[in-house]
Amino acid sequence: MQGNSTTRDTNSHQANPEIFYAGAVRRISRAMILLAVLFTIFALLQFNGRIALGFLGGCAVSYLNFHWLERGVAAFAERVTEAGSRQSSRGIVLRFLVRYVLMAVAAYVIFTVSPASVYGLFAGLFLPVAAIACEVAYEAYAALARGV
Repeated sequence: MQGNSTTRDTNSHQANPEIFYAGAVRRISRAMILLAVLFTIFALLQFNGRIALGFLGGCAVSYLNFHWLERGVAAFAERVTEAGSRQSSRGIVLRFLVRYVLMAVAAYVIFTVSPASVYGLFAGLFLPVAAIACEVAYEAYAALARGV
């Protein structure tokens, strides 16, 4: 089973932990998608469609927010590391603030359409926390079981 990608990934992680940890953002993004689907189905079955729809809206907002934050931090880090550059970072800060305005608009729209959906929206905004907790558990497992 030399062609097995799991074997290659495990061996490469043991040889170079930086590769393993560099994939954390990608794993968190995938976990966010998986958790959004699973918890939306759960909310639909356990509660009602409005709460599930609000939860799905909160998941969408938090997923976009996570990726915009990732891009903003990368752009800011690039600006900081440019040698001797004193360029203005107004665009980065503006995009940072626009994210929160968009989240507030989404919350307002969901609240005006269905006040019951707000519970789902707020729960969906915690999606990155759940995905990061999954990543922490996976990294702890990898460190203990595989020595990464």
